[in-house]
Amino acid sequence: MRVNEIFYSLQGEGYYSGTPAVFVRLSGCNLRCPFCDTRHESGREMSEKEIVEAVGQYPARHVVVTGGEPALQLTESLVDALHATGRYVAVETNGTHTLPDNVDWVTLSPKSAFVDGAEVMLTRADEIKVVYDGIHDPEGQLSTLNSQLSTLRFLQPCDTGDAARNRQITAATVEYIKCHPEWRLSLQIHKLLDIQ
Repeated sequence: MRVNEIFYSLQGEGYYSGTPAVFVRLSGCNLRCPFCDTRHESGREMSEKEIVEAVGQYPARHVVVTGGEPALQLTESLVDALHATGRYVAVETNGTHTLPDNVDWVTLSPKSAFVDGAEVMLTRADEIKVVYDGIHDPEGQLSTLNSQLSTLRFLQPCDTGDAARNRQITAATVEYIKCHPEWRLSLQIHKLLDIQ
């Protein structure tokens, strides 16, 4: 597999926010979102055994496989190998490709409002995290999703890199959630704390 980086930090977003986790960032993505803040193109080839050994250097049980788009590379055998070492495997995905069935937790972050052709193919998600720019209706991004997908809904203010615009988007996000209480706020706490 082509791995961009493996590092140890706190989960910064969604349901498990604040949880110590080992992040396995796989290289490559099938989408080009205009707000993407992740440099995931580069990386080095690693075997599944090497990945499991690298993860094993850290004490956290929680492993987050992310990208880019991890579904382009993630295998059932890697998840099984991580499970064999007592790890809990979460995946962050745009949902445009299927995932191995043995993943423990799926965070679906649909991007259809920002990228043409980014239709969700998943039939299972444990949480849905929508990036909100203050313009695209979050419900619209969910309208085509399978009704069996998670009821845990997180709205995350889009980080545009412009402080003034970010304040406007955050205020709009808070107001949206107040009017639609089925949503919860997800902040990128790793950015607020200035950690990886």
